[in-house]
Amino acid sequence: MPRPTTDPTAAPSASEGADSTRERIVAAATEEFARHGIAGARVDRIAKQARTSKERVYAHFRGKEALYAHVSLLELARVAQATPMDPADLPGYAGHLYDHFTINRPDHHRLITWGRLELTGTTASPGADTIRETVACKIDQLREAQRAGQLDPVWDPVDVLALVNQIATTWAAQTEIGAIATERAADPSLAARRAAVVAAVERLFPRVTR
Repeated sequence: MPRPTTDPTAAPSASEGADSTRERIVAAATEEFARHGIAGARVDRIAKQARTSKERVYAHFRGKEALYAHVSLLELARVAQATPMDPADLPGYAGHLYDHFTINRPDHHRLITWGRLELTGTTASPGADTIRETVACKIDQLREAQRAGQLDPVWDPVDVLALVNQIATTWAAQTEIGAIATERAADPSLAARRAAVVAAVERLFPRVTR
């Protein structure tokens, strides 16, 4: 009886199908891009992690940037689903953002940050149109909340969104301070960091009780 193959570059069986291979490629690429960025990512490592060949990777995606674009769009969809914004409860929204980027998916923050650093100024930044549409929709929500008396109209909605996002991702972006906080903070718990984020946004944009 022939021994089963353990070759990671072997083609998938018919039972696995192309979808399974593509899903493994996307999962491996997500990890690779989050860890190494776009320039530092290697298709051969992605292929090995996905238990397929480089040729199969290129059969699904025409190149590394196309693969990053696909992964980036998937991640943007996941964060949108995980962090819906209620303009009347911006502290709650900040808490959801903190949970997603700092606790649940810190790899997502790294993945998107690499794209911002490496693709700044390019005309074909992955997800650029999607990001623009998402941001525009949230700005419209905030403006409508101002008209409804749920948000102080003195603020420009663009500034509101930028400030809330920045505060909420403070700890995901400043990991060196987060490491020191585990030793020097009065309360080193993640719950305390989250509470500080929510309290800061509450001071600026108090939630509205309907």
